[in-house]
Amino acid sequence: MSKKNVIVGQSGGPTSVINSSLYGVVTGFLGSEKIDKIYGMVNGIEGFLAGKTTVLSDLSKDELEILQTTPASYLKSCRFKLPEDLNDPVYPTLLKKFEEMNIGYFFYIGGNDSMDTVSKLSRYGEKAGTDIIFMGVPKTIDNDLIVTDHTPGYGSAAKYVATTVRECALDAGVYAAPCVTVVEIMGRHAGWLTAASVLARKFEGDAPHLIYLPETAFDMDQCLADVKKCLEKTSNVVVCISEGIADKDGKFICEYAGADGAVDSFGHKKLTGSGKYLSEVINEKLGVKVRSLEFGIIQRCGASLASATDIEEAAMAGSVAAKAALEGKTGMMVAFIREPGEEYKITYQLTDVNEVCNKEKPFPAEWITDNGTNIGEGYVKYALPLIQGASPVKLVNGLPAFLDLATTLK
Repeated sequence: MSKKNVIVGQSGGPTSVINSSLYGVVTGFLGSEKIDKIYGMVNGIEGFLAGKTTVLSDLSKDELEILQTTPASYLKSCRFKLPEDLNDPVYPTLLKKFEEMNIGYFFYIGGNDSMDTVSKLSRYGEKAGTDIIFMGVPKTIDNDLIVTDHTPGYGSAAKYVATTVRECALDAGVYAAPCVTVVEIMGRHAGWLTAASVLARKFEGDAPHLIYLPETAFDMDQCLADVKKCLEKTSNVVVCISEGIADKDGKFICEYAGADGAVDSFGHKKLTGSGKYLSEVINEKLGVKVRSLEFGIIQRCGASLASATDIEEAAMAGSVAAKAALEGKTGMMVAFIREPGEEYKITYQLTDVNEVCNKEKPFPAEWITDNGTNIGEGYVKYALPLIQGASPVKLVNGLPAFLDLATTLK
């Protein structure tokens, strides 16, 4: 039997468990009689086109164990969009490079746009008659991939958001003077991550007091009325918003603050400043002290607060994908299917990647309550199993030990 090589890439925004999936892919192939080397693309497809690779199968057992709890993308990342036209010269260029490296298995770990890459390569591969296997492994803190119950990375980010909102709420409540704290959380069109702030509540009426998601049109006047009403009950109000909240006409709130409307390589508007703008309006209109917090990238790289459930499921997603590829499956993505019943249990299934890419799963309308300012119990039951358990991250001199490509690059 002629052995083939594997190549794996990571793309898009990282998560605290994206390397758990990488760990799952690598360990899923190690020891197989069909595999020679396992390569990693440095900076995804973009880096691969520039000739940047590393050899993942050379990592030691200890390094692989550390990799499993290392945040961010060990292989680095990119936001590189392959052309829609499969006749573009980039496709035969990629295929030639794969053939030169004796690649038999291509893996891409990422979100919606990454699955778009897997879809295009898979369709081109079929057109070109190649026997290379193309496989997608899901990740995104946004939790907006369709078909799958949830995505690796979401549980840990949700846990970070809920934990940090709880801590911030306690800090905000130490003074008697009225104060409003506005927390801006990632989420362009889907409010899954902002909804996780509801898990911070310890009792009815506890912070966060108001939660605004992109799925509901944001009305500034109504928000001011909501905040004012909350201040009548408590001197310290915590408001959690998604970065992508927009008015009834679809204009992002951050655009009112003068955002320049710049877009990334996938045509997505770059969102920033919603929380700061809302804070300024509340301060001006209600005359109350306001703090503005933007969690930023820390909500996706807080590995020390990662969920054990998330780490285990992310690794399993990579392992299941590797096993499926060895069985000859291609053009697929691993999906999580939650089984019915009170006890939390999922199964891992393959779904056609073409059914996943370029589609978004919004936060369910039935879980948005109180005229778009609150999150219902249905979501709490859904989310709690995903944030269970602590990260087994290894500590050295009191600090987490992470694997850095710069020290292992070969």
